Amino acid sequence: MKLFLILAITALGLPAAAQDTWKKHTIQRPILSKIHSAVACDWTGDGQIDVMSSHSGAVHLYMGPDWQSVKVFDHADATSRNKVRSACIHSCLMDVDGDGDQDFVGSSNTVFWLECPDDPTTPWTYRTVDDEILGTHCLITDDVDSDGKLDLIANSGRAKGTDYPNSIAWLTPPAQPHSSSAWPRHIFAAGDAPGGSHYTGIGDLDGDGRPDIACGAKGGSGFPGGEWFAWWQQPQDPTQTWKKHLLSDAEPGASNILPADLDADGHMDLFATRGHGAGVLWFRGPDFEKIEIDPEIAYPHSLALADLDADGDTDAITCGKEADGIATWYENNGKGSFTKRVIGIDQGSYDTRTIDMDGDGDLDVLIAGQASQNIVWYENELK
Repeated sequence: MKLFLILAITALGLPAAAQDTWKKHTIQRPILSKIHSAVACDWTGDGQIDVMSSHSGAVHLYMGPDWQSVKVFDHADATSRNKVRSACIHSCLMDVDGDGDQDFVGSSNTVFWLECPDDPTTPWTYRTVDDEILGTHCLITDDVDSDGKLDLIANSGRAKGTDYPNSIAWLTPPAQPHSSSAWPRHIFAAGDAPGGSHYTGIGDLDGDGRPDIACGAKGGSGFPGGEWFAWWQQPQDPTQTWKKHLLSDAEPGASNILPADLDADGHMDLFATRGHGAGVLWFRGPDFEKIEIDPEIAYPHSLALADLDADGDTDAITCGKEADGIATWYENNGKGSFTKRVIGIDQGSYDTRTIDMDGDGDLDVLIAGQASQNIVWYENELK
């Protein structure tokens, strides 16, 4: 199998140094449903990582290591004023009610959360987070207002049909999350995130001690005003409108952007991908000079940053969104110079996460494949 992958990679014209194929494990075989997102955690408490994903009209829990699945929520049961999708476009984990376990937060036209029960194999309880923002393509968590508690960041990417078009918000879990009908909403990018905003990243980009938020918008047909990467600077009062800083407005297919100090100079940088176009790049702080890394990789829709080779610096992992996508990681030499390394081929991805799936102490790669309609993980073989 490995010889086949090496021959296939060579046929793609990639250099021999890029042939770092990793063992691929299947969690969900291809099905007749797009799979946009997958998250992982040990919900069952047996020391094995489990996976949760929304597809085929429901949210499914896959129990590791054999990946037997159980349906924990049916989207038809959602109490939402919006038309319910058959799959969440994105999801994340958050201990919403502070009981020590990870709850599921998803976007299926309505942003909602599912409360993890004592027995996670039984049905999870649905509650609304926000049904007024629309077109939420990304859900991430962080302590936005520095009060020691996690908040939720969500975009409202629709240009119409909502009171908050082309905007991005952060939301605070209510004091009584089990009984509250909606979460306090803070629109920090009010109408200035047009063109199909996609994924957000959070970090202190200006060194003032307050986290800032970056985003990309794909643009193209039907999404006027897109094709940009930008970041919003948090003011002293985070509930007010934040200042937008445009990084570039010539980025067809812009999708992902995540902060990290990539060159160890003490300044935050930004790693980005054009997931509805081609190429990965980074913006070197503090002036955010644009530097192309790999302009050729097609549709790198997903992105994660992590120290994959355990050498102390931040690497990047992405994968093409189409079924013939290439799963690739970019090895950082610690100074912001990246070497492209392919870990697998013929795998689509809308969502990529890094997590130690097998408990061996290194970070593996979990992929939800929209076009390939599967869920897989790649075993880190860098030892």
